[in-house]
Amino acid sequence: MLIFMQVLGSLALLMYGMKAMSEALQKMAGSQLRHILGAMTTNRFTGMLTGTFVTCAVQSSSATTVMTVSFVNAGLLTLAQAISVIMGANIGTTLTAWIMSLGFRVDLTIAIYPAFFLGILLIFSQRRRYVGDFLFGIAFLFFSLVLLSDAGNKLDLSHNSAAIQFFSSFDTSSHSNILLFLLIGTVITCVVQSSAAVMAITILLCSTGVLPIYFGIALVMGENIGTTATANIAALGANTQARRAALAHLLFNVIGVTWVMCLFYPFVDLVCGFVGYDPTNDTLTIAQRTSILPIALAAFHTCFNVTNTFILIWFIPQLEKIVCLFIKNKNKKEEDDFRLRFIQVGIMKTPELSVLEASKEIQSFAERIHRMFTMVRELLYTNDESKFDKLYKRIEKYERISDNMEVEIAKYLDHVSDAHLSDETKEKVRDMLREISEIESIGDSCYNLARTINRKRSYKNENFTDEQLSHIEQMFELTDSALSQMDKLIIKRKDNDLNRAFMIENEINNFRNQLRDQNITDINSRKYTYAIGTMYMDIIQECEKLGDYAINVVEARMHVKQGA
Repeated sequence: MLIFMQVLGSLALLMYGMKAMSEALQKMAGSQLRHILGAMTTNRFTGMLTGTFVTCAVQSSSATTVMTVSFVNAGLLTLAQAISVIMGANIGTTLTAWIMSLGFRVDLTIAIYPAFFLGILLIFSQRRRYVGDFLFGIAFLFFSLVLLSDAGNKLDLSHNSAAIQFFSSFDTSSHSNILLFLLIGTVITCVVQSSAAVMAITILLCSTGVLPIYFGIALVMGENIGTTATANIAALGANTQARRAALAHLLFNVIGVTWVMCLFYPFVDLVCGFVGYDPTNDTLTIAQRTSILPIALAAFHTCFNVTNTFILIWFIPQLEKIVCLFIKNKNKKEEDDFRLRFIQVGIMKTPELSVLEASKEIQSFAERIHRMFTMVRELLYTNDESKFDKLYKRIEKYERISDNMEVEIAKYLDHVSDAHLSDETKEKVRDMLREISEIESIGDSCYNLARTINRKRSYKNENFTDEQLSHIEQMFELTDSALSQMDKLIIKRKDNDLNRAFMIENEINNFRNQLRDQNITDINSRKYTYAIGTMYMDIIQECEKLGDYAINVVEARMHVKQGA
């Protein structure tokens, strides 16, 4: 029982080490990963190389695929680009198998303890904290492999008649048994969400001679399918294209496993021949098995993914069509329903990626509020009672949506801020919280404008004069320009757009002051009643407030201090 607990503890340590190492590498890479994925996917081959490079860098195909799904969800990658990146991620993840095979073949104890010591020094130094986290992660990884190997020796499975009899009861020449172990590998990987843990167990069992290499390779193939569960879970709350990208990952591996199953024994024998191992040779000693079998499994993992990618990379357009058939786009506008488009609540990525998703969501929030202002302009000139009521209710719904969006984005940013963030990322989060607050205030102003226009309906015998309508239209034009500049700056920061935004805000202020003075004169001259004049100035004043909120959003996005 103690040895069994040591195996479980070693696997837990292995999963923690992989997680810590991957997260540290992602934090060290920071925004570079986003720029690499965005810039190096011009065609299917550069996309594949990018996926390979990023996965080798972060040591996690799950991290790369979840990141890719997120980028598709945010509109930064097309579906075809995402498929090529995912193919590359499958190649990049084979490096993990080689690292683990090294850990089983070589006793790295002598290097583990210095890595722990150096890692803790760097963590406490703060300046190189992520490097320290990486050293801790990789030290835990190799330490777990040492413990796992030691537990395997204590179990002495090679002399365990019950274990030997159990596995020998399965005929290695039967395709149905190969399929059974493939399914076992898939299920275990889906449950533990760690292909590294399944690979470690497979290497341990094969090295002791208990598990035949054919069944071990079947487990490895199942692990390739099981690891796609992470991306598909991440895509559950995403848009159509992101769900298609996750499905393409599953489809890619299923197609690969299917053709390998058709050529299973010749393909396995060929790969084993490359590393000098004969699968039919049962006379190898434990030392020989421990030396050669980890390499054979890692070699198969690499050959399978490289060959599968080489075959399917030519059929990316066809894969794209297949996933589009499975997941259809309903082509229904959901702008009138509350739904976060880019933020995927429940699965947290690195802070850099989380901040990117929040930024895209804020951009969507701003565009929605701009549409709300367009409805208000339309409401002013709507005379039909039923159309007016329908449009007014739609504006009311948008106001409720803006309140909900502010709360949900703020909750997400609060969740992000719980992670270990750099000073720069903390500043970004603070600016984003200010942005969503000001955008929600724009929504409130739009609703106030609609309420004022609705209130004027009760004065059936009184209307705005042509001159007042002309001034309101001019103010609406200026306000619309302020919102357009805000949208531009949220999408892409430009200093000349910033100057333009401030110029428009000054124009709004000056025009408001001019109309306010003129309104007093016109009321005294009996050009219109005091009630109409009050509602007229309410609209003008609310537009001026709206312009202030827009410039506050711009200042937050451009990291300009308030009042500067």
